[in-house]
Amino acid sequence: MQKSHLNRQVWAFPLYFCLAVVVCESFHYSVPEEKKSGSLVANVLKDLKVDVKELVNRRARLVSEGTKQYFQLDPHSGNVLLQDRIDREALCGQKDTCVLVSEIVLENPLQVHRIEVEIEDQSTGVVLEKQLDREENAQLFLTLSAVDGGTPKRTGTTNIIIDVLDANDNLPQFYQSLYKVKLTENTPRGTLVAKVEATDRDLGSYGDIMYSFSQVPENVLKTFNLNKHTGELTVAGPIDYEEEQSYEINIQATDGGGLSDYCKVIVEVEDRNDNAPEVTLTSLTSPLPEDSPPDTVVALLRVTDRDVGENGRTACTIEANLPFVLKTSVNNYYQLVTQQLLDREKASEYNITVTATDKGSPRLTSRQIIHVQISDVNDNAPAFEKSTYEMQLQENNIPGLLIGLVQAKDLDMEQNAKVTYSLLPGKVRDQPVSSYVSINSETGNLYAIRSLDYEQIKDFQVTVRAVDSGSPPLSSKVVVQVVVMDENDNAPFILYPLQNGTSPSNDLVPREAEAGYLVTKVVAVDRDSGQNSWLSYELLKATEPGLFSVGAQNGEVKTVRPINKRDNFKQKLIIGVRDNGHPPQSTSATLSILLVDGFSDPYMKSVDVPKDEMVQEEDRTLTMYLVICLAVISVIFLVSMVGFVAIKIQKRRKLIASSALNFPVGPNFPENYGDAGSGSLSRAYNYEVCLAGGSLNSEFRFLRPLFPVFSVEPAQSQGVQGVSSGSQDLSSHQAENQLVNQPIAESCFTPSRAQAPE
Repeated sequence: MQKSHLNRQVWAFPLYFCLAVVVCESFHYSVPEEKKSGSLVANVLKDLKVDVKELVNRRARLVSEGTKQYFQLDPHSGNVLLQDRIDREALCGQKDTCVLVSEIVLENPLQVHRIEVEIEDQSTGVVLEKQLDREENAQLFLTLSAVDGGTPKRTGTTNIIIDVLDANDNLPQFYQSLYKVKLTENTPRGTLVAKVEATDRDLGSYGDIMYSFSQVPENVLKTFNLNKHTGELTVAGPIDYEEEQSYEINIQATDGGGLSDYCKVIVEVEDRNDNAPEVTLTSLTSPLPEDSPPDTVVALLRVTDRDVGENGRTACTIEANLPFVLKTSVNNYYQLVTQQLLDREKASEYNITVTATDKGSPRLTSRQIIHVQISDVNDNAPAFEKSTYEMQLQENNIPGLLIGLVQAKDLDMEQNAKVTYSLLPGKVRDQPVSSYVSINSETGNLYAIRSLDYEQIKDFQVTVRAVDSGSPPLSSKVVVQVVVMDENDNAPFILYPLQNGTSPSNDLVPREAEAGYLVTKVVAVDRDSGQNSWLSYELLKATEPGLFSVGAQNGEVKTVRPINKRDNFKQKLIIGVRDNGHPPQSTSATLSILLVDGFSDPYMKSVDVPKDEMVQEEDRTLTMYLVICLAVISVIFLVSMVGFVAIKIQKRRKLIASSALNFPVGPNFPENYGDAGSGSLSRAYNYEVCLAGGSLNSEFRFLRPLFPVFSVEPAQSQGVQGVSSGSQDLSSHQAENQLVNQPIAESCFTPSRAQAPE
């Protein structure tokens, strides 16, 4: 029964060893003690299931567990031979079994086979019929009888007293062969684990017992300490449940004679919550495309806790308000998945903190940060900085001049954010827009291709398209309004009196005219706009200096003093007209004035009023007409402005509507369009200066436009002007004839002003 128990222990160790190293078998052999060196113990070829050639090729060798080698292996035959004589009692004492353990190691592949050789007892002593036991009988009393062989037989007796001397024939005996102890991990050093105790029935030194470890692994020697005199087993090193859950400690009790007994102490380590959970990142998808749908698996996590029971149960969470969520899987695995759509433009990366907490007491927590980058997809079209652009370009520009810059930003990155610019097809004054401007496809700089004339085109629109380089590409467009800025490149143009040089006009002034008498009015326009079209009048030269003056703002020519008989019959005035541009442009008009007698006598005689009152009445009447004329002009100007603004608003609406359909629409302005705020006349107006015969009273009246369409074009040479007004032409020569032929009737001069079509 004891041998069977020992065999189970012997077989248990090789099984554990095989599982830890390689798949192997354990072989058991026996050999009598005291056999001479070189004796055959066994042949292992059959048990190993190999032949001699394989045994040599795989470099078979025999390794003993102890320091002394009792056996050797002949690889050429497979024989295990005895290397030296073995004394069983010297080797194992009085143990029932004496087993020597060795290992046969084979390479390629690695195999380790355990060899157990039992040493059989061959001693033969048959002196006593049975073994003496001092502990039962310390003295034996024998009567020895000696009988001879004669007849009759003779007998002699003697009493023999045998004192049975003590021999070390009693093994130490443990009170328990097995001790089971529970020990909490992290127990401090010096803590008593167990106390083993054995007794020996022998006397003296044979009864003195010493305790020691018997064939224990290294970790036991580092962890526990055994008092050799008392048998107290104490903690000598750290107790970690996660390293060792239990210890099997074999303790040997040896008496003075060398006999031993064995017991086993099984120490079971109880777990404490001393290990925080561990979060292991098994897999990670990073960078993650921003268009990933919900429930896309981003990472696979595993949470482990080296503790057991409640101490090893864990829960895993992440922060709130993230587009991710943790889903529990099997075997403590967790899936980090998306729970909503991602937007790289809002968040290009996430640092997700995973928190794992166990259920122990106290609870332990660990954290793992997962860095997830979001990769870009082309989901953002280029966006212009402005909804519309307005750029200014000075007229008479040089071709290739930079007009301005349009820029579109793309919130994507790399190729998806690379923007190129182009002009959408369109027309400006029936010509392709590409013949007016060009755009740099990379920078968005807009350049003028041709030189522009403000008087020909005042503004136009182009549509710029921005396209990214993504797949598929996304685009957007914006309308650029290019406003041509006026430059003072046009000199004033004299509308009245006509300066055609062929039929000069003569203005008649009665010699009875007093100071302040309105002779005529110089009317001029300027094709420029703004302050470039503000005109001022100046008397440059006169036949009689000091006789006439000209209004600086209105161009009215008046007498400065009364006309006397010494003044020349024919007066010549040169009126200069200058605009307000930088640098200013100017022109001049030549007036011929005839001083006549009796031109207004009948009229003067018919009015019997004092001279002073007449003059005052003339001034009041003239002032009234001027006020009326100014009021009418102002009203018409305001109406024109309202109409102009209405037309612009209507065209702007059409432009916006056409832009929505990707068709650029530009305004179509007539060539001779007049600027309402330029200071020049935009409609055909008639001014009448009427002189009645016989009176110094003159009339300045404003009449409605004569013709619906009126255009003015400069003649080929300076000072020669042409006026066309529908189907009627009025020359100074006709006016002069009219005045001469009808001296008593009212005579009028009618300067006209150009009208732009609405």
